[in-house]
Amino acid sequence: MEVTATWQLRPFITETRALSPILETSDVAAAARGDARAFARLYEEHKDRIYGLAVRMAGFDRAAELTQDVFVRAWQKLGSFRGDAQFSTWLHRLAVNWIISRRAAWSTERMRFLDSEEALDGLTARPSQRDLSMDFETAIARLPEGARMVFLLHDVEGYRHEEIAKLLGVTSGTTKAQLHRARMMLRTVLSPTESQSS
Repeated sequence: MEVTATWQLRPFITETRALSPILETSDVAAAARGDARAFARLYEEHKDRIYGLAVRMAGFDRAAELTQDVFVRAWQKLGSFRGDAQFSTWLHRLAVNWIISRRAAWSTERMRFLDSEEALDGLTARPSQRDLSMDFETAIARLPEGARMVFLLHDVEGYRHEEIAKLLGVTSGTTKAQLHRARMMLRTVLSPTESQSS
């Protein structure tokens, strides 16, 4: 996967404030002071993880654009990074929020959580353990949109139901139901059929 930055960084002025001694000498601190080279190193270090997140949350078609958008936002908001958490945690949270907000903008309607149990019917399970990771990624991509978002945020990214509900604008009961639906659909697709065991 090759993601390249096609935007130019423009220096910005941040308020002068005390940073932790560790941050003071880091690329994060240098980038916060407007050092484009330091930010380019941060981009190189974190781009693959953000790209992977974008692929899982929005698909391959929009992942490269979203990845660049996230880093543009990170550059713009870097002055607000206080160092209370790791930079990677801050960047990840910024990415999730940005991707969710962009997804909402793509649709004028509120995201619907589909009840379709047939969404994964065309996908067959393979008995080979070696092929399981590819089947798993394909199965996740085929989940109904609401179930996929909740599954990724909860089981893959580690968000709590209350956080997911707030991010998606739904109730935590809805997120729990969607997570259960996603797990059941994935289990059905990824489990070897009884006929293969005989």
